[in-house]
Amino acid sequence: MKEPKKRKIKDIQSQRDFRQIAINKVGVKDIRYPIVVLDKKNQFQHTIGSVNMYVDLPHHFKGAHMSRFIEILNEHRGEITVKNFPEILKKMKRRFNAATAHMEVEFPYFVEKAAPVSKAKGLMEYLCRFLGSLSNKKDFILEVVVPVTTLCPCSKEISRRGAHNQRGMVKIALRFHGFVWIEDIIKVAEDCASSPVYSLLKRPDEKYVTEHAYDNPRFVEDVVREIALRLEKIKAIRWFSIEAENWESIHNHSAYAYLEKDKMA
Repeated sequence: MKEPKKRKIKDIQSQRDFRQIAINKVGVKDIRYPIVVLDKKNQFQHTIGSVNMYVDLPHHFKGAHMSRFIEILNEHRGEITVKNFPEILKKMKRRFNAATAHMEVEFPYFVEKAAPVSKAKGLMEYLCRFLGSLSNKKDFILEVVVPVTTLCPCSKEISRRGAHNQRGMVKIALRFHGFVWIEDIIKVAEDCASSPVYSLLKRPDEKYVTEHAYDNPRFVEDVVREIALRLEKIKAIRWFSIEAENWESIHNHSAYAYLEKDKMA
């Protein structure tokens, strides 16, 4: 008995589109995927990334084969690092016959941190992002988000009993030559705030942190300027942007500052 012929499945995405409209980015978003990040203390850190992958779509193609993004990701299982980002982007361009490729990876990064007095250890989480693109030139940005504490210089100056402080956030984005450690960028942000944030504090630590913040008052303007001075001195960095936001404890608004510098200009 003859086996029935397999019916060829129609490839809709590869059909022509006649609307004459190219699309800048098509792809997949929010793929949860295990990745490996270089760790200054432990060599490697395994974490979970949220991955976005896009390519451009010429006007004559109806759609992109979305499964190919997942195939490329699977080919680099557990090896999505700063070093092989360009290789993955090249593969995306080639596989899709695209002019541009983009990949974004957001992930939690953990650093073991000792309290300032008791030395009790706990894990601090920092949100990081890798943002890469490849066209006729390549681009890569490292972004690190660091929670901090700030104490208001104005409040300290005008008050007889203490000063108001608040949790804040510093976001640093970098373009660089060679390599930059995430831990070094975290330290820059924390050193330029009124105080770092800790996951575990005993009472002597709370006393120290409170008094340390009081001795180091910072506006958001102070934070971004101090960080800029430090990043200027790191030779590997060629461009940076800095955002600082304080979630004010006595105002019904946040305080915000942004600074950007191209060191190659």
